[in-house]
Amino acid sequence: MNEETDMEYEIHETPSSTPNFRTELAAQLAKLMPEAIADGKVDVEKIKELLEDDAADSTERFGLFWPGKKRALRAAQEPTTATLKPDFENSKDWDTTKNVFIEGDNLEVLKILQKHYHNKIKMIYIDPPYNTGKDFVYPDNFKEGLDTYLQWTKQVNEEGKKLSTNAETDGRYHSNWLNMMYPRLKLARNLLADNGSLVISIDDHEISHLKKMCDEIFGPDSVEVMVWNKEAHGSSGTLKAVKTFRRVHEYIVVCHRTTDCVSWFRVREALEGREHELQTANLAVNQSNERCDHENYFTIENPSGMKFTRQWKWGREEINRLIEEGLIYWGSDGKKQPRLIIPTDERRTTYLRSILDYGGTTAGRRDFEELFGRDVEFSYPKPVLLLKKLVLAMTAKDDVILDFFAGSATTAHAVMAANRDDLGARRFMQVQIPEPTAEGSVGRSSGYMTIADIARKRIVLAARRFEGDDAGPEAGSSCYSFDDGFRSYKLADTCFAKWRMSSDIEEGSLEEVLIGLRDSAMNEATPADLMTEILLKQGYSLSDQLASTEVAGLDVWLVLHADREVAVLAYLNEYVKPSFEQLRALVDQAPPRIIVLEDAFHGDDELKTNLFQLCRSKGIELWTA
Repeated sequence: MNEETDMEYEIHETPSSTPNFRTELAAQLAKLMPEAIADGKVDVEKIKELLEDDAADSTERFGLFWPGKKRALRAAQEPTTATLKPDFENSKDWDTTKNVFIEGDNLEVLKILQKHYHNKIKMIYIDPPYNTGKDFVYPDNFKEGLDTYLQWTKQVNEEGKKLSTNAETDGRYHSNWLNMMYPRLKLARNLLADNGSLVISIDDHEISHLKKMCDEIFGPDSVEVMVWNKEAHGSSGTLKAVKTFRRVHEYIVVCHRTTDCVSWFRVREALEGREHELQTANLAVNQSNERCDHENYFTIENPSGMKFTRQWKWGREEINRLIEEGLIYWGSDGKKQPRLIIPTDERRTTYLRSILDYGGTTAGRRDFEELFGRDVEFSYPKPVLLLKKLVLAMTAKDDVILDFFAGSATTAHAVMAANRDDLGARRFMQVQIPEPTAEGSVGRSSGYMTIADIARKRIVLAARRFEGDDAGPEAGSSCYSFDDGFRSYKLADTCFAKWRMSSDIEEGSLEEVLIGLRDSAMNEATPADLMTEILLKQGYSLSDQLASTEVAGLDVWLVLHADREVAVLAYLNEYVKPSFEQLRALVDQAPPRIIVLEDAFHGDDELKTNLFQLCRSKGIELWTA
């Protein structure tokens, strides 16, 4: 076997953290400009020399700058060892659903999602804090983001961290908000498909800064702004004192990954007040341009049996669809030359306008109250109709939609509504930090301790509504499976003790840490926790089908393809050393990949080598963790 083939069959080690973007960027730079890499480091002066005519004057630069920007960028680039743990208790239809709900700090979660979901998500919608001076500020700590989060959620100690607000009196009012948003938007862009878009709701407090930030991250030609009339369906009933004019609008900033690849869909839209008008257009081409040998020259028949042979503007399949949908006008007596009906009712389709008149703050509140009643509080949820229209316009029926400021999970509600409308199979991913509900509130007394609790409950309640709603086309069709479940996960520190070691460990604590590293996995970690973390760090999806079984007396975990074929077989019990015959039985299952915990070999290098040789002979990848 030659050297190249030997390299292909090495033992793969599961990475301990998410990708290091600085290292990957340097590697890409080395491919583009090998002369700019000297002794393994990037030669910045050489890059300036190579791009001399295109380089900006470093003393006079155009852009958006604020205190903390460099640290915010490092926060996006810094790898994390964090993982997501399955939360079976708070899930719905775990074994069959493709939807995901994640409880945790979205900065860490966005890093975890990079491995599998990079360049795969069609639409990201977020409704972040508007920075009104009363908003929650995410507890970022640029050095130890995960530790800060774990302390804040009281998973590490009992003190926790209190919520903070970003008041103007705190100083660096805008900078604090920008430092929160910048790393998250940088990471979000990586997740978008080439034809995907990030959509951000915002108001006047930060629109100017947000637009400039998005121009920098996506490029100015890839950023557009829409306006939402938040009183489209009535005012909130509370008129604030103003000195100039009432603000009844908010903004929706749309950032495209690759503008040339983006193409939105038409949405159904009745012409309000003109729903019963009849407008028609020619169905056939002008007779002077007709060709009898054209593929669109054929005969159609009206309901009375009369036949019309012409060259039509569309092919036979499309003409038949128009006839079936009642979009052909046969004249007042049903016997005239057929014409195309231009719909003005709910059958009419059109592109979204830059000014959106869907729902409003009152409609958003009503959507929420229809599920929870008037007692549970939630401030300014977006209306389902607004998000549903955006989802229908921006995504195909099998796309993924992510919201990493999930709030009350309006986006999940809207995705289900869109699927109900067009029999789609779109999947939602929701990320929400467990922000506590107000002390003494009805929500708290009803058992909703955090906003994440409210969000999960809303998905369940909305799903119940759709289960009993036959409004969707052919909603009761036996061939259509409506996915109203979700897998719930929680952000946590790595399950592997050996991956928790930090370079900042105090000298006196080193011995204690080394003792703890004798075992691969933490004692409290379940097999499902271990399997999930390993798969995430190897680049598998959060909705992959998992199963456990027994092979030759060993408890193993499987990743299954849609056809139930085994994609991965994993042995994760570090306390029971398998025999070579048992390992041979695993190989005989012929999975493309086998994963074994390193400590399961109990230091037996010969056993590990024999397994590797056996896997190589069968063309199976061997991974350790």
